[in-house]
Amino acid sequence: MKQANPHDERRGLWLGLLGVVIFAMTLPMTRLAVGPASDPQLPPVFVTAGRAALAGLLSVVYLLATNPSRPQLRQLPAFAICALGTVVGFPLFLSLALRHVDAMHAAVISGVLPLATAAVAALAFRQRPSLSFWICAVLGCVLVLAFAAYRGSGHLSAADGLLLLSVFSAAIGYVAGARLSAQMRAEQVICWVLVMSLPFTLPVMLVNLPSTPVRASAWGGFAYVTLFSMWLGFFAWYRGLALGGTVRVSQVQLVQPFLALLFAVPVLGERLDATTVMFSLAVIAIVFVSKKMPAYRVT
Repeated sequence: MKQANPHDERRGLWLGLLGVVIFAMTLPMTRLAVGPASDPQLPPVFVTAGRAALAGLLSVVYLLATNPSRPQLRQLPAFAICALGTVVGFPLFLSLALRHVDAMHAAVISGVLPLATAAVAALAFRQRPSLSFWICAVLGCVLVLAFAAYRGSGHLSAADGLLLLSVFSAAIGYVAGARLSAQMRAEQVICWVLVMSLPFTLPVMLVNLPSTPVRASAWGGFAYVTLFSMWLGFFAWYRGLALGGTVRVSQVQLVQPFLALLFAVPVLGERLDATTVMFSLAVIAIVFVSKKMPAYRVT
């Protein structure tokens, strides 16, 4: 088996970390774009469709300039699933939820995304994770539900349900994208997903253009999630996985929820309290342990 190049491994780790930093900013920037329910800014549907549509137009330019591999007919279901998860489900549910909860709350709930992705991947790739892995998965879910109930004075809110739906959507989208990334260059996958989504995302964006003035900061948040969260972040992340190896580079994703907590302080002025930090670190620890658990392919 070919030995990994140490230089490529280092580059992969740095690119993977860059991708994680970009994605960690998604939560506060989305909150900035949509605004709270008491002071709404851009409509969540516009943010969802608009960020994908504009990134899709950038993808058209990129694909025309790079002579990409063309999707095959048998790959279309995977592209559709990837689009439903990453282009529609995750950003829409997240935008709707962030109208009603702060970015720090969302960061803790979203901390189980690597665990959810691993669980979906185990099913999709016909693996049989160990009992210890499933125990970690259950503990992770219990932790985020306990945090949500604590913040909701003993009750779960509709926003918590939306956040969990966003996590599940991202997980299935990431797994479908991983399947496709094994068959063509990873950065081309996100571009084709966005281009194929244009007949849906572009009209929806135009129909939902904001009818009232919004703050410049909201447009800044929208610009960030369009250029970085929906497009360039995937370039860095997928390229890092390819260079440094999925197993090693994916470990840096553990710091994403904590980075999102930190970014919410200067971007949104949210207050970082000890309870939120405690729950976030506990979720990160469970995800870290789960990554050490074996998964066996079904024969």
